[in-house]
Amino acid sequence: MSDPSRAPGVLHVVATPIGNLGDLSPRAQAVLRSVDAICAEDTRHTRQLLGHFGIERPLIALHEHNEDGLAARLVERLQVGDSLALVSDAGTPLVSDPGFRLVRAARVAGLRVSPVPGPSALIAALSVAGLPSDRFVFEGFLPAKVGARRERLQTLASEPRTVLFYESSHRIEEMLADAVQAFGGGRPAVVARELTKLFETVLDGPLETLAARVAGEADQRKGEFVVLIEGAGDDVDARLAEGRRVYALLSREMKPSLAAKLAADITGAPRKALYGALPNP
Repeated sequence: MSDPSRAPGVLHVVATPIGNLGDLSPRAQAVLRSVDAICAEDTRHTRQLLGHFGIERPLIALHEHNEDGLAARLVERLQVGDSLALVSDAGTPLVSDPGFRLVRAARVAGLRVSPVPGPSALIAALSVAGLPSDRFVFEGFLPAKVGARRERLQTLASEPRTVLFYESSHRIEEMLADAVQAFGGGRPAVVARELTKLFETVLDGPLETLAARVAGEADQRKGEFVVLIEGAGDDVDARLAEGRRVYALLSREMKPSLAAKLAADITGAPRKALYGALPNP
């Protein structure tokens, strides 16, 4: 039975380290010590983090497979006065991690949701990349299937803002090769790997150079990645990127030579630069 004198609890969205444990802020530590329970993507991982700081709180597994069913029960706990923390395995919750449904349910119920900001792999990568950072777009993880991944990259080739992706060690080589085809080998890019960890590397240069280095060095295919690609620059680059995107779509329905001609007519991109530009499936 709820206590009518007890105020509703707060859902704290707490950022945790992406590698270096020293990045867990004093405020984050204090919040994690104070809440009634901590909702964690992987309770085993979070238990190790808490143990490092001497924090002991009840843990609740909250992940993509149970969040829909669990959100309503967690909102009920907040309504009767319990305060909860939401963490992911690393970085800021909800950024390519679970938690959106819980946060939305709490807000719909009129409950307070409070951020405890801190580490984020995408912001960390952007801050050191040396690419335009005043406007950017985050795409998260690309589709695992080759065709869908290539199609998505083609649609982004004419994007004027810096584009950021997360990628895994299993697909980084293939993703960069596909990006070369979609964006062009000369497009400036950055591959940030294992940020804040012992083997942190931040490689920059033309896409084709980065793709070749990652393909040629096994160590550069290990860990967790943020890939940043500079947006389409002047009108010539933008037309070429859009031409490649249109050519990719038209090539599904007609001969490549005709697709290249129509794509060039539609976008103003040079036909010779489009014809034969698609990678083999």
